[in-house]
Amino acid sequence: MPGLKFRVLLDSKDKNEAFRDILIRDSDNFESFYKAILKAYDFTEDQMASFYMSNNNWDKGFEISLFDMSFGEDDSQILPGIMKESIIREYIQDPDQKMILVHDFLRMWMFLVELIGIEEEEPDTPKTALSIGIAPKEDSKPTENDDLHFETESELGDDEEGDEFDFGEYDDYY
Repeated sequence: MPGLKFRVLLDSKDKNEAFRDILIRDSDNFESFYKAILKAYDFTEDQMASFYMSNNNWDKGFEISLFDMSFGEDDSQILPGIMKESIIREYIQDPDQKMILVHDFLRMWMFLVELIGIEEEEPDTPKTALSIGIAPKEDSKPTENDDLHFETESELGDDEEGDEFDFGEYDDYY
């Protein structure tokens, strides 16, 4: 069975490009591939993630999620695949197959994954064949909630008189 070589580029606003070439057996599952990518970038495995099959325009297609998120929904609907149960070779449709990996849905780390070669010899375990650029620290990207500020009761002040809401000139209507 062949080994597949994927180029994995971390999509970042940082001008320092970081990519890794990962060599993996075509019979491995997506969970193994996901862990190899995280290891190559020194990211932790404590976040939700999904692969999305893609096309040449990098559009998101069929989802392969880390865990079953169907919550007992009707099985007749098209549900995403599960990484542990999804074998890589079953999803390769093009010689330059593209995928998008989203890791940590709060920080939205995006990895652009592209099949760049097929090796005759397969590796025993997934491995990083090439490492270019310095990967950012996983917590260096703010979450969308980092910019939110909720006022505390003391910041709002104590309005003891009057209504809770001030309707201004419309106060007579309420």
